[in-house]
Amino acid sequence: MSAVLQVEHLSASIGGQQVVEDVSFSVPATGVTAVLGRNGVGKTSTIKAILGLVERSGTVLLDGEPIDREPTHRIVQRGVGYVPEDREVFTALTVEENLRLAVRDREPRRELVEALFPDLVRRSAQRAGTLSGGQQQMLSMARALLNRNRLLLVDEPTKGLAPKIVTELATALQEAARTVPVLLVEQNLQVIEQLAQDVVVIDGGRVVHTGPAAELLGDEAAVRRYLGVHAEQPPTARRSDDDAPGAQPPTARAAEEARP
Repeated sequence: MSAVLQVEHLSASIGGQQVVEDVSFSVPATGVTAVLGRNGVGKTSTIKAILGLVERSGTVLLDGEPIDREPTHRIVQRGVGYVPEDREVFTALTVEENLRLAVRDREPRRELVEALFPDLVRRSAQRAGTLSGGQQQMLSMARALLNRNRLLLVDEPTKGLAPKIVTELATALQEAARTVPVLLVEQNLQVIEQLAQDVVVIDGGRVVHTGPAAELLGDEAAVRRYLGVHAEQPPTARRSDDDAPGAQPPTARAAEEARP
């Protein structure tokens, strides 16, 4: 299968400190490829390096064309959508104004966004800063899905959210992946099991494993070795940033934070 994205010997630095070291992997032209690893190993920095948001070196090819010397806005114009870890919505603007600012296509996919996120339609006149964390995440994803992308980069979309919102976001990503390949950074193993066909595991700023998602998740020893968490374990109750109580599915971050 051809690759929509090829990353070769990618390194990145933030504030003079190297955070990604010699990372190489490819993303197939269909489906979801998940980037996994313990907290703080360089997953988000890898996404930012691909987009040119941090100092970088190495080769990044989009459909065979180099983009590693392009500024971020040019990469986005080439058809790379981005859903950042911290949502980064314009809090002083309304939901509708946030969406209008994100449009770059002549015919944005309004019907898709409205079908996936009906709650945003009802809140179109509400300021984004007054939305819950889950609603802001929906808005961040909706902005990316408005446009017809060649690749979608999604960073930690379910972090800290209530189970109901996690389910809705996973469903939206599953639907989006029918038309655009997705590179997904995610800690929730249940979401990975639902969505991902392939995985890239990063540790210490380097790729330590690539392969089918089902193969990794089916190997208990490998999951513990790479992620520090059981492939299957009882969920841990915690509060979400939606102020909605509920049990959260197992994540590699939760296991890492619990380590002595």
